[in-house]
Amino acid sequence: MAALRTFFTDPNALWVLGGTTLLGVSSGAIGSFAFLRKRGLMGDVLAHAALPGICIAFMLTGLKHPLVFLVGAIATGILASLSINGILRHSRIKEDTALALVLSVFFGAGIVLLTLIQQSGAGNQSGLDKFLFGQAASLVDEDLAVMGGVSALLLLICALFFKELKLLCFDAAFGRSLGFPMGAIDLLLMTMLVIGVVIGLQAAGVVLMAALIITPAAAARYWTDRLDRMVILSALLGGASGALGTVISTFSLHLPTGPLIVLAATAVFLFSLVFAPRRGLLAKALNLAKNRARTARENLLRTLYEEGERTGENRFSIAELETVLALSRRRLAATLRALAKKGWIEFPSDTEVALTEKGLQAAYDIVLRWRMVEMWHMHESRLGSPGADVDYLTERIPVEIFNQLWDLLADHGRLPKWQPLEPGMKGGRTG
Repeated sequence: MAALRTFFTDPNALWVLGGTTLLGVSSGAIGSFAFLRKRGLMGDVLAHAALPGICIAFMLTGLKHPLVFLVGAIATGILASLSINGILRHSRIKEDTALALVLSVFFGAGIVLLTLIQQSGAGNQSGLDKFLFGQAASLVDEDLAVMGGVSALLLLICALFFKELKLLCFDAAFGRSLGFPMGAIDLLLMTMLVIGVVIGLQAAGVVLMAALIITPAAAARYWTDRLDRMVILSALLGGASGALGTVISTFSLHLPTGPLIVLAATAVFLFSLVFAPRRGLLAKALNLAKNRARTARENLLRTLYEEGERTGENRFSIAELETVLALSRRRLAATLRALAKKGWIEFPSDTEVALTEKGLQAAYDIVLRWRMVEMWHMHESRLGSPGADVDYLTERIPVEIFNQLWDLLADHGRLPKWQPLEPGMKGGRTG
């Protein structure tokens, strides 16, 4: 508790905490658009391309002011972006090769310039190498003022040009047809990305900065399908990652802040990857298991119904079902238990199963629905679109084509013959 109190009363710790939080917020917001534009690697390229700009700015001015570095890094970042576009437009080189080429050339140039500066004997050249891996502990009030001002400007631009950026991410061709200057908007996004990368170099370094751009956005994408919510959530996750990494760095034997921020963001991403309610791996696994169980129940009911329709009997061998359905004994036993629990089957003996009246009703609906789907595929050109996704037909037959499919089944002699006492909607969903 005393350590926590000391942390929040230490001006240097608060500068670092404020700077990394602001960095995470702005990086997360901008990263959402970069992520949707499939520009994830571009952040890495721009971070590495900023190094020669920082070195040139220092060599020209002899100053280590953050605004001086910002101007130099923005210049080389934009140059790198234009270089990539030029390579893609005027050569047959693919995008991944162009990105790797520009990254390596600019980063190599930056290392050369950094070495020259260190060998020049300039009195104030110390500390420039911190831009390689970052050193958040070196942030002071002047750095925080620049970070805060630039972050606020980037967030303001995101808010003012949200509709245009949204159009760029999802349908640039449509935006161009409406008269929007999509090329200029794309350049605006790239400039924002350059600035967002540059202001974080002192905290995270050129090696790790790309992770702060993309990771919060990738995590936010698992939680929502709306861009406005994604941008806000990505900014919040980025800010939380920055704050969490800083706090852990302070209380964990002074481990480096930048890598811990990236690890915190990665932990948030992994949590989202596993536990997000609709897109997470756990939700997908549960949904897959549910669909497999429902499919097994429907196939078993269809098999029982069609066998009874063929033989006129309502007693079926469990061993034969295992062979016909190609189910494992364990899966077949689980499916039989589930149907028995619903009251759809009963067991006349230990080795036999029979449909109940309720089960016959469910089986009748399933068989009718699947035969109607088969008939629709056979006569698709005449029946036209069902007014919904074709997969939807396997769950419910739309009323507007039900009667037509019924007549076609009657014409082909495919109407289910084993009638329940009280036929239902016939197109309804089971399970």
